[in-house]
Amino acid sequence: MVSVGKQTLIPHFILLGLFTHSPLHLFFFSIIMVMFLVALSATELMILLINVDSHLHSPMYFFLSWLSLMDLMLLSTIVPRIAMDFLLSGGTISFTDCGLQILFFLTLLGDECFLLAFMAYDRYVAISNPLRYSVVMSRRVCWIMVAGSWLFGLVDGLIQAVFTLRFPYCSSQEIDHFFCEVPAVFRLACADTSLYETMNYVCCILTLLLPFSVISASYLRILVAVLCMRSAEGRQKAFATCSSHMAVVSLFYGAAMITYMGPQTYHSSKQDKVVSAFYTMITPMFNPLIYSLRNKEVTGALRKLLRRCP
Repeated sequence: MVSVGKQTLIPHFILLGLFTHSPLHLFFFSIIMVMFLVALSATELMILLINVDSHLHSPMYFFLSWLSLMDLMLLSTIVPRIAMDFLLSGGTISFTDCGLQILFFLTLLGDECFLLAFMAYDRYVAISNPLRYSVVMSRRVCWIMVAGSWLFGLVDGLIQAVFTLRFPYCSSQEIDHFFCEVPAVFRLACADTSLYETMNYVCCILTLLLPFSVISASYLRILVAVLCMRSAEGRQKAFATCSSHMAVVSLFYGAAMITYMGPQTYHSSKQDKVVSAFYTMITPMFNPLIYSLRNKEVTGALRKLLRRCP
């Protein structure tokens, strides 16, 4: 403990974790770890297929490869820490490690928000203006969009990580969560955090609502374009192309908005853990399966890769 005036500052935090050592929680932990290993394999396979198969060298799959990489990094930021704390029966995390976890997590969260928006815009251009698709979505434009996603995410992560750990923490060391999520860490601060919570809320609105507005506008225009199509086969193909992305967006944004934009006074720690598990673990684990199982081009590339193997 470090004393400052009449306050005793705590040197580290203790994560209470997602699971206890009950038989039921051991079962859930085993499921999460199996899903984690399957997701790692599926995500790495998705990246490999997109890079080795020339038929997948289009803007849609270019973005999908980056989304897969972000999912891989997000899972690696959260799940190994959960496993270590559960197996070693300890959740001690230093201020530095907590700050780094906030930085990496929020950077990747922001990255995915903006990348999903760019992916929706890509589908809009492909369906509404196919003749100019290769010009509008050139390789240079795609790289700018990916770089912009990383930049916006990094700025958001840096701002929130720096300001969160600037507050004095001098009461309980226990974070009732399975990782250093900003709202959970705030509850332990022994200073007035209302101003920063307002700033944090504004950051969340920009990071979540701005990309979500782009997604909503893109899919509204896509819906209009699809309804104007005369070919039933064309409408079916367009809906099939967008359905996977819409499923991912619904899971990811729904859970993130509940956590970061809902009134904190109505949140419980148990609810926060469940909701956070969706966009930190469940959605990244299911993303490669959602995109691959519903995509004939990806499954075709997988079959070709398997035929090459001796």
